[in-house]
Amino acid sequence: MSDDNRILTERRGHVLIITINRPEAKNAFDRTSATALEAAADMLDDDDSLFVGVITGAGGTFSAGADLKAAARGERGATQKRGGFGFFAKPPRKPVIAAVEGYAVGGGFELCLSCDLIVAAKTAKFGLPEVRHNVVALGGGLFRLPKRIPYHVAMELALTGEFKDAEFFHRLGVVNRISETGMALEAAIAWAEALQVNGPTALAASKEIIFHSSEWSDEEAWRAQMPYAMRALNSEDRSEGLKAFAEKRKPVWKGR
Repeated sequence: MSDDNRILTERRGHVLIITINRPEAKNAFDRTSATALEAAADMLDDDDSLFVGVITGAGGTFSAGADLKAAARGERGATQKRGGFGFFAKPPRKPVIAAVEGYAVGGGFELCLSCDLIVAAKTAKFGLPEVRHNVVALGGGLFRLPKRIPYHVAMELALTGEFKDAEFFHRLGVVNRISETGMALEAAIAWAEALQVNGPTALAASKEIIFHSSEWSDEEAWRAQMPYAMRALNSEDRSEGLKAFAEKRKPVWKGR
């Protein structure tokens, strides 16, 4: 397999489908994969005609995390701009849905936690097994997960390295929707398309404000949210949304 197809992208209307394409390595990430995923994230951010991203894995699994063989050679699956996997530290500003089949473990789980919505097949498995290899989960899982589920549950997952199924995480609110096995991608794409009834610049602004909200006190948030909001409030799409409402028709969004 050549390096240039480790991450595949496909446009479907206003949706960018990103596929991790290393099934022979259980979609594990090395530096080349991280660089390619960063490029896909940049594409989503930079193209006004793309409103929502969907990320999935080829070959019936999402991602087994970091490529441990590459790590043993001293190679990190990270980039300067977006961090781990070319994604963790600076996810796209637009909403991204993870479509999970099979295993999303280690960095694969952390990639899901870097997304905004998660659709998982009922047979999917998630976990942070790093401690089994005397490795620390540094892709955000150890600080993002405790913000989303009870402290003791997050601690159990981190200290045992055990895998849990999609239903377990659905009950905790980490997984949004469960699909039949083999149908996670289709369900995620359908959801991405349904989101497009809403204004794309407002979707991006809402995602960014929620994503950054944990960094702000309530007092700071009133000010800090405004730069994100103004991109939507000053956009062509806002004018179109108001005009379409007045004319009793569906808006035609441009993403700008």
